[in-house]
Amino acid sequence: MSRNFASTAPALAANTFARPQSAPMYSSTGLDVWTMMNQVAASVDAVNLGQGFMSFPPKDFIKRAAQEAFTEDANNQYAPPRGRPRLLEQLAARFAEKLGRPIDPGSEVSVHAGANEALLSAFTAFLEHGKGQEAILIEPAFDQYTPNVLMAGGKPVYVPLRVCASKDPATNTISSSDWKLDYTELEAAITANTRILVLNTPHNPVGKVFARDELEAIATITQRHNLLVISDEVYEHLTYATDHVSIATLPGMWERTITVGSAGKLFGVTGWRVGWAIGPAELIHPTLSAHTRIVFTTNTPLQEGVASAFVQATSNGFFDSQRVEYERRRDRLMAIFDDVGLPYVVPDGAYYLLVNAAAIKIPDTYEFPDFIKERGPNFKLVYFFIKEFGVSGIPPTEFYSAEHKALANDYIRFAFCKTDEGLEDASKRLQKLKLYLQSSS
Repeated sequence: MSRNFASTAPALAANTFARPQSAPMYSSTGLDVWTMMNQVAASVDAVNLGQGFMSFPPKDFIKRAAQEAFTEDANNQYAPPRGRPRLLEQLAARFAEKLGRPIDPGSEVSVHAGANEALLSAFTAFLEHGKGQEAILIEPAFDQYTPNVLMAGGKPVYVPLRVCASKDPATNTISSSDWKLDYTELEAAITANTRILVLNTPHNPVGKVFARDELEAIATITQRHNLLVISDEVYEHLTYATDHVSIATLPGMWERTITVGSAGKLFGVTGWRVGWAIGPAELIHPTLSAHTRIVFTTNTPLQEGVASAFVQATSNGFFDSQRVEYERRRDRLMAIFDDVGLPYVVPDGAYYLLVNAAAIKIPDTYEFPDFIKERGPNFKLVYFFIKEFGVSGIPPTEFYSAEHKALANDYIRFAFCKTDEGLEDASKRLQKLKLYLQSSS
C-alpha cells in the first residue's frame, strides 16, 4: 500500500529557513570589465579594440591541426593530468632551446586549461590558507592575478611600475621601457610572509619587455628573500626589435621560477584554453597536483592540435611572419593616434597600446550611467570614448589596486590583434576626437 508523504508533511512557511549565502568575495563582485565594455561597445556598434582576442582567423594549418585531432577516436577521451605526451615533448623541446638547458617532459612540464589555470595552480600549490602568505604583484597587473591569489588563500601586495620622472606622458609619446620598477620600493614590500613574486614580460598592458639588467635586479632580490617567481610569459613570441629574456635563464633562477605560457596567445586561438607551466620538478610536481584537483585534466583534442601546430610552425616560419604582421598592426595603430593628436606608450612587446587621453575634454554636463560613475574617472573616460567615437578600449585602472588606480586615470588600453579593416574603420571614426582636444597651451 503506497503512502502519500506529501499530504502528511506539515506545511512550512516560505520564510521558515534562512537562505544560502555566497562567500563575500563572490557576492560583492560587480560586472567584470570585459563584459561591461563589450556591452557598451555593442550598444553603439563600436569597433572593438578592447578585449585582446583576435578578430582575424587562425592560419589554416592551425585549424587543420585541431580538425585532424578530433578525427582520432583516442583523442576524445581523458588526457593524463600532466598532458598528452606529444605536446609535453614539443614543449620540452621548445623550452630547452629557449632556456638553454635540457627539459624533461615527464617531470618539468605540465599542461593546463589555459595560462590562467596554470597561474591558479601555481598559487594554490605554494600559498597556504590562513597563514597570511603574500604574493607581490607588479602593477599594472592582469586582473586575474589578484582573485587567483585570494582564491589560493594568499594576500596580494602591490608594487607599481612608474613612468620616469623626466617624461611627460600626457603630452609626449614615450617608450614602454620608460616604465620602471623601483627596486627599493619592491624590497620594502617584502615581509617575512612573502612567498611569491609575479613577473609579466612582455607586459600586459604596458608592452614593456623587461631588460636583462632589470631581470638581474629582480633575481637578486628574489634570491635574497627566497621567493618563488611565477613568470607569465604568454607574449614571449611577440617582441619588436627587442629581445625577450626569460628570468629562468639567469644564474640561480631556474631553481625558483615557474614559467607560464599559452597556446591561445602563441597561435591566436584564445578559445582553445591550452596553457603550460615549465620549471624544475620540485616546482612542477605540486603545481600539477593542484591542477589535478582544480580541473583534473586539459581537453585532449586541442592538446594534440597544439602539438601538431608546434611541429608545423618550426618549419613554416610561422612565428617570424606572425611577429612581422603584429608589428605592422602596431605601427598602424600608433599612426592613427599620431594623426588625431593623442600620445601613447610605444610597446616593445605584446599587442596592446596604452593611449594617454588626458587631453580629451569631456563636457561637464555629459551624463553617465550609474554602473560607470561608481567605477571612477577612468571608466568614464573609456565610456565617453566608446559612446562618442565608436571605438572601444579597456580602462587600465582595472589592472591596479585601489591605492594606485590614479596612476592610470588618463589611459585607455587598445588591442591591435585586429583586422586591417577594423583598424581603418577605427581611424575614420576617431577623426571626431579632434573636436574634444584641449589646448596644451
